[in-house]
Amino acid sequence: MTNWKIYDPQSPQATQKVTLPPAPPWRQPGQGRERVLATTFRPDPAVVDAVNTALYLRRPLLLTGRPGTGKSSLAHSVAHQLGLGPVIEWAVNSRSTLQEGLYQYDALARLQYIQQSSARTNVGEQDKDVEELGMFLTLGPLGTALASAHAPRALLVDEIDKSDVDLPNDLLNVLDTGRFVIPELKRAAARHPTVKISSRDNECIEVHRGEITFKEYPFVVLTSNGERDFPAPFLRRCVQCQIREPDESELQDIVAAHFDNLGEDMSTIISEFVKMRSTVTLATDQLLNAVHLLLSSDKPQSAAERQRILDTVFQGLGG
Repeated sequence: MTNWKIYDPQSPQATQKVTLPPAPPWRQPGQGRERVLATTFRPDPAVVDAVNTALYLRRPLLLTGRPGTGKSSLAHSVAHQLGLGPVIEWAVNSRSTLQEGLYQYDALARLQYIQQSSARTNVGEQDKDVEELGMFLTLGPLGTALASAHAPRALLVDEIDKSDVDLPNDLLNVLDTGRFVIPELKRAAARHPTVKISSRDNECIEVHRGEITFKEYPFVVLTSNGERDFPAPFLRRCVQCQIREPDESELQDIVAAHFDNLGEDMSTIISEFVKMRSTVTLATDQLLNAVHLLLSSDKPQSAAERQRILDTVFQGLGG
């Protein structure tokens, strides 16, 4: 590109669909994004100690910190380093329930399936219904992490502070007991003790008598932006870790992990970011966004244009 602008009202209208420039590596969908998150995260020693403590004690890791400090990236980094497979993600909101995390049952789809089925014989009809039941049950993110044959897995429960007040303790209760029950299968266990259902990873899981037990705890990362206080019993059952904002030297390392062939002027951008961050709330990924934009053109921008880019990206996050 000779000009960083894709959209320019002063330019002639495109005669065909424009080919967009490559996305930032951390904004590539799918495995590309996961790989970048896993390999570019730079934890400080306190975070490394907290991760190892959680792994030894089989306790969830409760990560707090400002947005953009890498809380979610840590889960990907640990899973990548330890070969735990793809991170299972659960984005929590105020309507999230424990059942949603464990499994989903599509009762309406099953009813429609039964109604549309061809003629059935009365003999064996109940058994067939039980077999069909597994087609409409799917393990949720928590259930998948607990039941996976490839345990231990890594489970990221994102923004747990946005959840209903009871969800955090309910979640830890399941982890403490080492099992959970699917009532729909429990009621049918006498007629059909084993039913196969699918996990979130499309893994086939055999459920015996409506109950799933697990012998290995997943590595659980609970992230919080500090929007609410948790009760002491919940905090006692977690390993707590506050991710601090990286200093200027650490930001240099983070930027270097994402980009090659950085010019000396990028040090000036980082210094300006740190100076701004002392007065308004900024996230590290805003710095990465700015660097990506400034490197997206092979034609040097003017000082005024560079400043407009920085003003666009370095918007305060409040708080």
